[in-house]
Amino acid sequence: MKRPTARDVAQLAGVSRAAVSFVFSGRAEGNLSARTQRRIKEAADTLGYRPDEVARSLRARRTGVIGMLSDSIATSPFAGRMVLGAMEAARARGHQVLLMESGSDGAAEAEAIAELRARRVDGIVCAAMDLSTKDIPEALDPARTVLANCLPGKEGSYAAVVTDERAGGRSAVEALLAAGHRDIALVGGPKGNIAADDRALGFTDGMRAAGVKVLARRRLRVGWQIDEGYAAALRLLDTATPPTGVVCANDRVATGVLLAAARLGIPVPERLSVVGYDDQDQMAAHLVPALTTVALPHHAMGARAVDTLLDAVESGEPVAAGRVQRLECPVVTRASVAAPAEA
Repeated sequence: MKRPTARDVAQLAGVSRAAVSFVFSGRAEGNLSARTQRRIKEAADTLGYRPDEVARSLRARRTGVIGMLSDSIATSPFAGRMVLGAMEAARARGHQVLLMESGSDGAAEAEAIAELRARRVDGIVCAAMDLSTKDIPEALDPARTVLANCLPGKEGSYAAVVTDERAGGRSAVEALLAAGHRDIALVGGPKGNIAADDRALGFTDGMRAAGVKVLARRRLRVGWQIDEGYAAALRLLDTATPPTGVVCANDRVATGVLLAAARLGIPVPERLSVVGYDDQDQMAAHLVPALTTVALPHHAMGARAVDTLLDAVESGEPVAAGRVQRLECPVVTRASVAAPAEA
């Protein structure tokens, strides 16, 4: 079947071809009456007419497609949220996302960038699934690139959207302080990791702001896994004076703390309150008790990165290189926190 054209719409609506162009290019206001605009849209619906997006993009020197390059998608429990946020934000602004994965392989990354450039995408969101510092390939133009969940190795070289991990760490300990806890331990992530270090700094910020001394024996830095949280919790809890609250590096570490408490016969939250971090799908809400945790805003991060990129594309201005946007990590309150038993 022949595809209906703008000329067909004009003939059915009894208007000029230019009038149809005004409606579908967003220039109708001030040029056509509301009645004429409505008649043109009704004619287009009757014929099943849709503007030729390829021709439109050629005229505008845009493709209506942005690239999203990630180091790892399939292996991350949070990847889906970030990708969905990016796709929804792009779709809301008339764009589509072409998603590619490098697998953290330099050669694959270079090939993916070359492919995106060959397709003349309007810009690229370069995403990492774990917060990290990244050496950005020179082939990525800072004027049309936004980083998501990673920071450039050279400060000020690229715009980035990341989570505010330090503020999130402070929020985690404040959830325990607000419940009345003062003897609070940190089972933090590995030293040298950006997220773990910032969360630990936030923990210290919150304790000091509340006038509570941070004891060295209450600060353990381990890893990210359940068994590491379990081993650390045994050291903290199997003593004559265990803490009444624990802030954990992530939800997996918190799971290890809950298992250790169960082994030692310490009920949660009656005698021990636990706060996690990540709000990991299929985990935090399903633990017993359900885990109070700090959520990582991956959906919002993907959307913000795309909006930042498209703001620049649509304005014709370069992306503001060096601008770092830090998104709030909200506390999700569940059943693992209560007032300390002695309160």
